[in-house]
Amino acid sequence: MSLSPAVHTMDFWETYLSAPEGAEALRFLYAEQSQSAFQAERCRRVLRGFAERFGASPVALISAPGRTELCGNHTDHQHGRVLAAAVSLDLVAAVRPNGTDMIRLFSEGYGESTVSLTSLSPIPQETGTTAALLRGVAAALRQSGYCAGGFDAFLVSDVPEGSGLSSSAALEVLLGTIHNTLFNAGVIPPMELAKAGQFAENTFFGKPCGLMDQAASALGGAHCIDFKDPEHPEVRKLPCDFSAHGYSLFIVNAGGSHAGLTQEYADIPAEMRAVAECFGSSVLREVPPTAFRAALPALRTRVTDRALLRAMHFYAENERVLHMAQALKAGDMAAYRALMLESGASSMALLQNIYPLSSTTERSVSLALALAQECLGTCGGAWRVHGGGFAGTIQTLVPNAEAETFRAALGSVFGADRCYPLAVRPVGGWALAPH
Repeated sequence: MSLSPAVHTMDFWETYLSAPEGAEALRFLYAEQSQSAFQAERCRRVLRGFAERFGASPVALISAPGRTELCGNHTDHQHGRVLAAAVSLDLVAAVRPNGTDMIRLFSEGYGESTVSLTSLSPIPQETGTTAALLRGVAAALRQSGYCAGGFDAFLVSDVPEGSGLSSSAALEVLLGTIHNTLFNAGVIPPMELAKAGQFAENTFFGKPCGLMDQAASALGGAHCIDFKDPEHPEVRKLPCDFSAHGYSLFIVNAGGSHAGLTQEYADIPAEMRAVAECFGSSVLREVPPTAFRAALPALRTRVTDRALLRAMHFYAENERVLHMAQALKAGDMAAYRALMLESGASSMALLQNIYPLSSTTERSVSLALALAQECLGTCGGAWRVHGGGFAGTIQTLVPNAEAETFRAALGSVFGADRCYPLAVRPVGGWALAPH
């Protein structure tokens, strides 16, 4: 079996990680010089874990990032626009082809998942499991004419579950990158990897989702993505260095439980589609905003007022993405901050994904937003819900001079490890491939 050029011996990796070349590669990947030593040791932990689990055979080191949504809250499933970026928190795996039709993935802290690629149809018992994603990504790639083979992998992650940074999309992109590196000589385009991940999550894992999470993870950097044609999204890369403009981007994980919220999340796209169906369309992007506004009186007799408010959010947020992308490109942080606050206000008042109706006590997101406003309202910061909403995380733009004060204040309430700055990662799924 011919091995990928990214596959090297354990001794090689030890030498590489200790050398200036390895340090430079890690600085590039994690966007911070101070992270190199930490990430080198993290890679060594992955290599040791693989050797203990599968033997000290030659391996590749492959990484895929989490993502952050900068604007476009609940727009992608209506074929709208999003502004999103890959982040420096990621999944790292040591992997090697095993010459069989079996995938064996051991994830630190979660155990081993094993699937046979002799069957690439959804298995109901695997719904909601890692095995479903292993099988689904392989199935999607083979259906698209690419190779997918058996491999062994040992994985570690610093993308927290429930953090709003999309650990599931990062795993899907990691799996696609593994197949791309080991069996396809790296020829699969990033957006094809993203589509394979979405297919696996929708069809095998059983979770309806748009393409934003996977696309942001696969593409790397910051991008404005237009899903008007979801099979061929329009992608525009943008400069994104908040630190250069005197700001830090923070995520605050308020720690609320997502248990029992499945219907709350499902109601958002369902209600938006109900409005679109009044016009004979399947998604709101197909309905001109002028037509929606003109039909409002009649629509009130056909759909709920909440559905109309959510449609109003979609139209405003879809346009706001363009303005926010323009502000980011121009380095106009005053405009960016104002638009970020507008996005957060729209999610709260129109989209209404802050207060879950299924619980009268779950208010973790609204508490985090209130505390962020208290800390940042007079110093030029901004705050908004991040991701799906109802429970989980908020995103804040914090002036660098206030970063430690903000971190201490929010960390004292939600936990020091739940309030952290993000760096934008320049690349998506990535194999360390020394020359």
